[in-house]
Formats: sequence, structure tokens, C-alpha cells
Amino acid sequence: MEVILRKEIIVDKTLCRALGVAVFVVLTSLGGFVRIPLPFTPVPLTLQTFFVLLGAAFLGSRLGVFTQLSYLLLGVMGLPIFSGAGSGMLYLFGPTGGYLAGFVLASIFIGRFIRQAQGLASVFAVFCLADFILLVSGLIWLKLILGYPLSRLLVIGFLPFVPGDLVKVFIASGIYLSLRQRVKEIF
Repeated sequence: MEVILRKEIIVDKTLCRALGVAVFVVLTSLGGFVRIPLPFTPVPLTLQTFFVLLGAAFLGSRLGVFTQLSYLLLGVMGLPIFSGAGSGMLYLFGPTGGYLAGFVLASIFIGRFIRQAQGLASVFAVFCLADFILLVSGLIWLKLILGYPLSRLLVIGFLPFVPGDLVKVFIASGIYLSLRQRVKEIF
């Protein structure tokens, strides 16, 4: 009897998935408001990558990508949800545009490889590689719009983010591992 009382019944997985997408769109948006501007780069530190990693891991590739595309669409449509309360199509052509595209690419990568990751080291590796994809997307975009040499690009668009991203990846890995089984039941 006690086992029956503890078991929750998920009636509609479609509703749960829709709520999961909505929650991670909101969290990614709120992550943009946790913003630390750096004086030597046009790209601020934010918490968005943390939620991109977790969203793709919990929701999978298809819904993770849908989440990030929804986030981008809402921002392009004028909702002030990009970092620094930015919005509009022109925001995508600014210095953070490549990182925003990297949100989608990282979601594809995570969704594809996270299910095979079993322990902390393998989940950490998948998240690190996804974060690398995200940062390289940003670097490529910065190269296109600013034209700086690679050494300068690394200083303004990659290296300042590595320490914080490693912390975010480590915490996201722990959260994912501790909630993976429960979330698998829901989605």
C-alpha cells in the first residue's frame, strides 16, 4: 500500500513535455539577466549556458532544440529576454549572435550523446564538449563581424568564459545525474 501511495501518475506526457520546454525557455531567459559585463569583451558572462545544458539533457535533442529555437523566436519577436533585456532581429547580428546559435548546436549535441553517458566523468565530458561547441560558434561569429586575429578572439570570446563554464558544467552534471531517473519517468 505504501508503494502505491508514493507513486505519482503522469497522465499526459505531452503536457509534461510542453511544460518542460516552457520552463527551460523561461530559465534560459532568466539566465540572461544574471549578467556580468567584462570590460574587455562585448560578450557578458551569463547563466544561460547552464540552462541550455540542462534543458537539452533532460528534454532530449528534439525538444532541447525546440526550446532554444523558441527562446530565439520570442526574443526576435520583441520580448526583452536576451541578455541585458535585449530583443529584436538585430540582436542576433550583434556580438552574442554566434553564442545564441551555439545554444541550438549544443542542444543537438547533448541530446544525441547524453543518453550514453553513465557516470559523472562521461556526463561532464558531454557537457564540456557541448560548451566547447557553443563557445566556438561564438568565436566564429566574432571573427566574421569583428575580423580580429585568432589570438585576440580567444582573449575576448573564449578564455574568459572557460573557468565559469567549467563550474556550470560540473554543477549541471551533478544535477543531471541526480535527477536523470526521475525526469526519464516524466518525459
